[in-house]
Amino acid sequence: MRLVLDTGVLGLLCHSSAEQSRPVAAWLSAILDPARAGGEEHRVILPEIADYELRRKLLQLSLRAGGLTTPSLERLDQLGTWLDYLPIRTETLRRAAALWARARHDGRPTAPNAALDGDMILVAQAEEAGGTVVTGNRKHLAPYVLVRDWTEIPPPP
Repeated sequence: MRLVLDTGVLGLLCHSSAEQSRPVAAWLSAILDPARAGGEEHRVILPEIADYELRRKLLQLSLRAGGLTTPSLERLDQLGTWLDYLPIRTETLRRAAALWARARHDGRPTAPNAALDGDMILVAQAEEAGGTVVTGNRKHLAPYVLVRDWTEIPPPP
């Protein structure tokens, strides 16, 4: 199964020392453990739009703290090397634009009209990867792509 991380799940993984983040970090470790991949193998994808959305917030917080590099930023950089990083391609942005227009035409926008709408870019990236978005934001994404909460995806036996 191809698992495309949403920004919220990625944020939890980058704050893995926080109590509420430990279960999702343990889940990812189990998913990535090659010794357990005897059953269904998972490919975990870090889409560039999720990296961008989280990184900009972490950098803003870093600037507020005097410009220090934070452990969360370091963890995001690590995850970019451990996971399958999916860059944004021109074709992906064109698909996202079509999704954005269709969502508004159908009366189901995922963000205000003036917003970049990272959700539509994420949907287009998930389509490109042939993946399921791992998110807590089902309401906005489910009309457009397969979504699951990380707790619904068991690690390999």
